[in-house]
Amino acid sequence: MSEFLVIPRHDHDSLVSNAYQARGYTAEEAAEGAKLAAEAARHGIRTHHALKALHLDHLFGSATGGCVPGAEIEVLPSRFPASERWNANKKLGQSVAYRAIDRAIELADQFGIAQIAVDNAFHYLWGGGYVMEAAERGYYAYTNCTAALAEVVPFGGRFPTLGTNPHSWGIPSTAANGFPIVMDWATSTVAMGRVQTLKREGKSLPPGAAVDANGQPTTDPDQVAALLPFGGHKGYGMCLLNEIFGGLIGGSRPTIRGRQPTAPGEKNTPVFYFQVIHPDAISGGNFACGRNQIENLKAVLDDILGHGNQGAMLPGQIEASARKRSDEAGGLLFTEAEIAEFNAINAELGLPAWDVAKLVRA
Repeated sequence: MSEFLVIPRHDHDSLVSNAYQARGYTAEEAAEGAKLAAEAARHGIRTHHALKALHLDHLFGSATGGCVPGAEIEVLPSRFPASERWNANKKLGQSVAYRAIDRAIELADQFGIAQIAVDNAFHYLWGGGYVMEAAERGYYAYTNCTAALAEVVPFGGRFPTLGTNPHSWGIPSTAANGFPIVMDWATSTVAMGRVQTLKREGKSLPPGAAVDANGQPTTDPDQVAALLPFGGHKGYGMCLLNEIFGGLIGGSRPTIRGRQPTAPGEKNTPVFYFQVIHPDAISGGNFACGRNQIENLKAVLDDILGHGNQGAMLPGQIEASARKRSDEAGGLLFTEAEIAEFNAINAELGLPAWDVAKLVRA
């Protein structure tokens, strides 16, 4: 029997939107929060769907002042026409991120390349969702952010002073290989959302992913006090990059981010960085054998996956398969444990529970 049950997209979005609006968010913000959560679930991203989003908002967002419902973005003066600097004023991170991608695409259409630096933000959850949307619209896109908390121990260290700090790239490759290539990962061995997912499902972490309160390795999600960077010093370098970007944009000390109270004069908000490139802006225009740009990309990918490498995968392939499965099932796929948590939200809002006995399995 399948472990997944199907929730119609409308039912999911209605619940998530109602939950956000009950916390004071505008209808537009609530819809954007529901959209990102649904797209995460649709693509099999179990670490950053609605349960994570609403939990994050409860711990660090609207309930504590870390996120301000209805806040307006302030676009700061810039002498660079293809670059914008935004003060998010603690607006819902998903709303800020969708707007940043849209604006960067507008600028890339005009200048070939665009970047937007966002200060005073609230975590935007699944970065891959934003670059994937840009890639599906035909653009190369990249984003990084500083995480809500410092939960990662630096390579060779003992105390968590870094965020999980994800990087996300989106490549408009659908015409070449059938789906957008998306590289999206936390720079810790696992995301903290993965720890929460494994705890919910009663499963263990892989070895080498986390340490307990005494700094000792653990695979028990209940004992996790901090995470380790992936790939040793290499993952640490990528994790550090986000903190460097954050510090240059306006983010403050990682160890006080997301925590209350902050030191006098300090800031405790995450920082975002977005970049979008129009494909024409990087085309050399001289492809072998008369191929055009996308034909050349296909030739490159086919060569990489040829020579007996047919079992290898491209980044984004697992998500594309999850999306297909979800779409064919006619809704979003959740486990019974996840639906139990959704039903706790239904109860809080005075809404009827989702009846597991009546749900289709997929």
